[in-house]
Amino acid sequence: MQDFLDQDIKFLPGVGPKRAELLNKELGIYTFRDLLYYFPYKYVDRTRFYTIREITPDFPMVQIRGTFVNFSMAGKGSSRRLIGLFTDNTGVLEVVWFRGLKWITQSIKPGKEYVLFGKPTLFAGKLNLVHPEIEDAAVRENQVNTALQAFYSTTEKLKENFLPSRAILKLQNSLIKMASGKIPETLPSWLTEKYRLMPLYDALVQIHFPENADQLARARYRLKFEELFYIQLNILLQKNLRNKRKNGFVFASVGEHFNTFYHRHLPFELTGAQKRVLKEIRKDLGSGFQMNRLLQGDVGSGKTLVALMSMLLAIDNGYQACLMAPTEILANQHYKTLCRFLGDMPINIELLTGSTKPADRKRIHQNLRNGTLHILVGTHALIEESVQFSNLGLVIIDEQHRFGVAQRARLWEKNVSPPHVLVMTATPIPRTLAMTLYGDLDISVIDEFPPGRLPVKTIHLRDSARLRLFGFLKKEIERGRQIFVVYPLISESEKMDYKDLEDGYESFVRAFPPPQYSVACIHGQMKSEEKEETMQYFARGQIHILIATTVIEVGMDVPNASVMVIESAERFGLSQLHQLRGRVGRGSEQSYCILVTRDDLPEDALKRIEIMTRTNNGFEIAEEDL
Repeated sequence: MQDFLDQDIKFLPGVGPKRAELLNKELGIYTFRDLLYYFPYKYVDRTRFYTIREITPDFPMVQIRGTFVNFSMAGKGSSRRLIGLFTDNTGVLEVVWFRGLKWITQSIKPGKEYVLFGKPTLFAGKLNLVHPEIEDAAVRENQVNTALQAFYSTTEKLKENFLPSRAILKLQNSLIKMASGKIPETLPSWLTEKYRLMPLYDALVQIHFPENADQLARARYRLKFEELFYIQLNILLQKNLRNKRKNGFVFASVGEHFNTFYHRHLPFELTGAQKRVLKEIRKDLGSGFQMNRLLQGDVGSGKTLVALMSMLLAIDNGYQACLMAPTEILANQHYKTLCRFLGDMPINIELLTGSTKPADRKRIHQNLRNGTLHILVGTHALIEESVQFSNLGLVIIDEQHRFGVAQRARLWEKNVSPPHVLVMTATPIPRTLAMTLYGDLDISVIDEFPPGRLPVKTIHLRDSARLRLFGFLKKEIERGRQIFVVYPLISESEKMDYKDLEDGYESFVRAFPPPQYSVACIHGQMKSEEKEETMQYFARGQIHILIATTVIEVGMDVPNASVMVIESAERFGLSQLHQLRGRVGRGSEQSYCILVTRDDLPEDALKRIEIMTRTNNGFEIAEEDL
């Protein structure tokens, strides 16, 4: 027998096939369950009824009970409107409609009691309500709860087809009544008793039709608790299954390649944090179980070096390693960094991306299969079926959140036996949140920076100080430094973003005219080859100022870039600002991050900017950003 909640939404009274199709496409609502779990985004207090006598145009939303006396038409053309005189025995006000006139005249009856809800306004000296919500007073009395009215996100298409928030609320009312006695409890009784949780059916009633603020808070707590409880339960199950089922390759020895690199090629002495993390990784690799570890570390903390030393352990034990990055830019950056670290060591390392030429691709595939290729760096091209390893022992994934679960799984299914997995992220995640998001992974944190690196100075400037900004940037260019300028992605429309970027680019070209200065920009409408070429020019020092959107958030490593200017900084999240700041400060010179905002900054936005100027600690910033 089909579960009540799994029934098709078209069978709910008031929906039918046509409305069901709209709900499917616009909101992803297919079943009774989907609708019940489509929660409101806000609530409006409907506990108080006002009298017409006490209402003024200054009032926000008001609710009144009364009857219509009569209806009349007024105006012509676009100003044609229906006016209803509404009274509650304390006064009279005009109710005005510009559309839906036929429905109003056919449905609303003079003398019958109704409840109106809307914003009072004054027109030609008369108090009125324009297009208020209108309910039959008797029907309203029959609703589940009416104290706090829920409002639901909807779309223009749904509104055009008479499915605004109010209509969704009406459907919820029908469903809640039908569902009584048909929604089983999903948590064990000992758990609901221990944490004093509201029964599931009651929580669903109160989330859509709260009696009061306390009941709404209890309902939210119950539903959040259940969601997190099952997430944690699933994570523990996955971790348990992994420890039971997945035997891993044993990297028993620290061999010649690791030792040679450690004694002759280390670019700087390892920090205490790097040593601690390497010890944790070595313990995993020698345990006999598959490693699944998350490596967290701020930009510039030395994660790539730890990743390379882990790959050398794999090579010393007869295995291959690969590193997968989300973009070609980042994959290129990793490849160059690894080659620079390895120097003249006899390690065969290759780069495989969507841009790799067919002849090079063929050679890489062949060397992978015969085992002569030790390390492969690449993008999602690594998960193609044609990519076959001889003996893949270690998979390193950078910025895991940018890959889908299926993509990651395909990479470590390249072997009959699963390889060890190390996931790296420069996105600081508070430990409590990391335990929730990555509970199936063990967590290592690099919380120190290599010696000699100066912290980036963060400065807040307002738009009115732009001349001062330009003067500072010219001095930095005279010192041989380069500059990033970042504009926010202001919408989902690439054209709108490009316009914003284009205006900024033109203003910088006027302030830094050629041939004395070289200003370039990269944006989403450019081909990947053009973007790559521009970035290479910048990396070689041929461009003074590079203007871009957040495409440079991950992947650009230009030690000579000493200034990061972030335009409209108030539009960015704190963690995103911190990521962008990490693009500078990679050389030995003092670097700067300049946050440019509008002059009239709201207090909450100013506090967020002040956090950035106060600290460089990514984890502290992430806690504030939660």
